[in-house]
Amino acid sequence: QVQLVESGGGLVQPGGSLRLSCVASGDMSNINSMNWYRQAPGQPGQQRELVAQITSIGNTNYADSVKGRWSISRGANMSTIYLQMNSLRPEDTAVYYCNLRKMRIGELTNYWGQGTQVTVSS
Repeated sequence: QVQLVESGGGLVQPGGSLRLSCVASGDMSNINSMNWYRQAPGQPGQQRELVAQITSIGNTNYADSVKGRWSISRGANMSTIYLQMNSLRPEDTAVYYCNLRKMRIGELTNYWGQGTQVTVSS
């Protein structure tokens, strides 16, 4: 089992910055990637959007909507990841979820944190 705890959300003005953190604990074997997803308010049925990914070998990927503004990184091992969010926009307002994905014998397993609220508003 894996536990994920996010922190760092809050209220910020447009153009501002926030840094989200996600600490993972438990069985850290067979990690394929760690990811940040978001879900916009008022749309609980909408799929969560993948905004940033860092793979076990350190490759990163970003949604087009955040490229050039945000950066995903990790600590010395895969137990902590960060999301540096710069030039925030009102449309970035969402609950942000940390996700850890494992792959073993071709089977993917996802673990989720509880989410942290980011609100971008003047």
